Amino acid sequence: MEPDKASFILEILPYASVIAVAGMGGWVINTWLRIKNGYPLEGSWGNALHPKTDQEAVERVRLVTQENAELRAEIGSMKDRLANVERIVTDESHRLTSDIEALRDNRTN
Repeated sequence: MEPDKASFILEILPYASVIAVAGMGGWVINTWLRIKNGYPLEGSWGNALHPKTDQEAVERVRLVTQENAELRAEIGSMKDRLANVERIVTDESHRLTSDIEALRDNRTN
C-alpha cells in the first residue's frame, strides 16, 4: 500500500469510527425507548416481530365497537330531534299556531 493512501485512511479512520459508534448507539437508544414505551419492535420489512393478540385486546376492541354503535344511534336520534327543532324555529308563527289548534281540535273530537 502506498504511504499517502495509508496516511489518508489513518486520518479518516477516527471520524468513520465515531460515526459508526454514534449510529449504533442511536439504534440501541431507539430500540430501548420503543421497548420502554410499549411500541412493537419491527423487522426489516416493518412487520412487528412479536405481535400481541391477547384476550384483553380482543375484549377491548369488542367494547369499543359496541360503544361506537351506541354513540352512532344516539347521534342519529339527536339529528332527528334537531331537524324537528329547526323546522319549528323556521316555520311561520301562524302555521305553527294553526297546527297546534288543529291538534287540539282533533284531541277534543
